[in-house]
Amino acid sequence: MDKIDTNTLKFGVIGCGKMASAILGGVMNNNFLKNDNIFVYDINSDVKNQLASSYGFSKTNSIEDLVLNSDIILLATKPFVVSEVLGKIKPNYKGQLILSILAGVKIEKYLSVLNNGKIVRIMPNTPALVNEGMSAVCSSKNVSDVEFNFAYEFMKNCGKVIKTTENKIDIITALSGSGPAFYFRIIDLMAKSAQKLGLSYDEAILLSAQTALGSAKMVIENNFDIEQLIANVTTPKGCTEVGNNVLNESKIDLILNETIEKTMQRAIELG
Repeated sequence: MDKIDTNTLKFGVIGCGKMASAILGGVMNNNFLKNDNIFVYDINSDVKNQLASSYGFSKTNSIEDLVLNSDIILLATKPFVVSEVLGKIKPNYKGQLILSILAGVKIEKYLSVLNNGKIVRIMPNTPALVNEGMSAVCSSKNVSDVEFNFAYEFMKNCGKVIKTTENKIDIITALSGSGPAFYFRIIDLMAKSAQKLGLSYDEAILLSAQTALGSAKMVIENNFDIEQLIANVTTPKGCTEVGNNVLNESKIDLILNETIEKTMQRAIELG
């Protein structure tokens, strides 16, 4: 078998929060899976019912029942309940591939409960909500290439994906997992600076956000040549050069280094 048949695949989802809903929204919008082959469970019945009704998924009343009916499982609960959830998966676990988006929970944790478990760790981020997510995937040793490629293609439905190794996941958590919050803050601060100079906040935040969006797109479409892109905007002795000089003479690089490093350390501690 060189590809998993997504037309017949029975797919279970444990945890129906915002991130799982965002990922599944991308999956369904791209017709990657059949809605009547997707089974969902959440301890919160209202959340479960809402997701099921939105896409026509089947609801299950327990984790145990969901595992019995699933070929692949997406685990999207809160990380602190993972031991309890794995305890409920174990009795009916028959070697299904498990895709986990739980931050900080290492593959070793799953394997300590599920003997010969097949685990793919996924670090997604919230822009998946607008189909612009950035995800990274890594796996336990016994996951086949076919299964790993399924996980990769599954996450491509809500944005871009890279294949990585688990020893890099904590760094990726800091950069892209937590990164949206840092960019939100920068966008807001730039807008507020312009507001102080006379723009309304509504004007300034749109200008700041759209500029960030367009700039990010240019980075991706121009082979990540940041210095050339900066040069293209900067006229000698012009406005941009003055602003660049302020940034270059500030300690912004040290602040961002500390931001990413401390966030990474916290991810390590959670694991």
